[in-house]
Amino acid sequence: MPDPDVVIVGAGAAGLSLAYHLCAPGGAVPLSVVLVDAPPGPLRPPPRTWCYWEPPGGAYDSALAASWPRLRVRAADGAATVTDPSPYRYKMLRSDAFEALVGRRFSGASSFRRIEATVTAVRDAPGGGGEVLAQGGRVLVRGRRVFDSRPPRRLPPARTTLLQHFMGWFVRTERPSFDPQTADLMDFRTPQPSRGLSFGYVLPLDPQTALVEYTEFSPAPLATEDYLRALRHYTQEVLKLGEFRVTAQERGVIPMTDGHFPRREGRSVHRIGTAGGATRPSTGYTFAAVQRQSRSVAGRLRAGRELRMPAPYGARPRAMDAVMLRALDSGRVDGADFFTRLFRGVPGERLLRFLDGSAHLHEDLLIGLRTPVAPMLRTVLELPFLTRHEPPPSPPTGHEKSTP
Repeated sequence: MPDPDVVIVGAGAAGLSLAYHLCAPGGAVPLSVVLVDAPPGPLRPPPRTWCYWEPPGGAYDSALAASWPRLRVRAADGAATVTDPSPYRYKMLRSDAFEALVGRRFSGASSFRRIEATVTAVRDAPGGGGEVLAQGGRVLVRGRRVFDSRPPRRLPPARTTLLQHFMGWFVRTERPSFDPQTADLMDFRTPQPSRGLSFGYVLPLDPQTALVEYTEFSPAPLATEDYLRALRHYTQEVLKLGEFRVTAQERGVIPMTDGHFPRREGRSVHRIGTAGGATRPSTGYTFAAVQRQSRSVAGRLRAGRELRMPAPYGARPRAMDAVMLRALDSGRVDGADFFTRLFRGVPGERLLRFLDGSAHLHEDLLIGLRTPVAPMLRTVLELPFLTRHEPPPSPPTGHEKSTP
């Protein structure tokens, strides 16, 4: 294949999604696409879980591990709030099933090629376009446009930087313990850290099988033994699951920052996924924004139109995220109480639009009235005077979390 029209670096959610939309049947302009994936080893992440919400009938429904029509949040005292977000359903997609689905589309695209290599750099090419470099500075492939989905090496300067970090078990219990129709998004019956918040997260696959996670929003990840201790406490003392087997484990770290992720690194080099700002700073959700970004980019290129990298979130959601992050990090609002009140007072469909950054202005204002007004106003007034600082080095980010 001569130099392709598009080179995609990384085969995570963002890279696979963009390739999937670029290789769709039809299109006014035929495109050649090369996907560069890391070889098996430490640079290739293990199977992981992505969650999002949309109405039934989505493009990836055939590959879903499960979906839920009801969502539940439990307060620190155990009081439950259950909401029906119809027409949305909360959906779980496993990365291996998604990769297989995308692979079936690739198999019918003659202009698509997938290669394995360790990428060391991506840059504009001297004669135009972009190029991908491998070890030793060797040019691996050149293309008219390059989209880099690798996680950022460092987080950008920010007024507030937290991490959403977690460990989860896929468990199989000896007795029925879960409601397969209800996903527990936040269960605050967990010991709260001195800074930030923590919660449990339960996604049932059947009455005896579920993904159970312990999650924190805080400045730094925990040691492995601390996650294990928290999971043992949550499964045994809070959920009271009795005897169970752990069939798989997953772990991840996701940035929660009001720093700016540039979507362009040169004339022909673009950033997508978390590195391109697709992670919602206040929630950690990424998958839905990746789909919007991928559909927009693919639609323009396939129609022969000028490429404009879309902002994953508008200015208003980003400003609201900055306020919320600062209020949580400063301790002005109690995180567990904040989210519990939000779910109690806002209809499910409207709340999911708010969490996705797609709510209308009047809906944002109504939801804002459900938050602690005085602490939030104080934070709004403070933000313009805060300096953006380089955050301390943190573990590589990855494995999109699926909680609000």
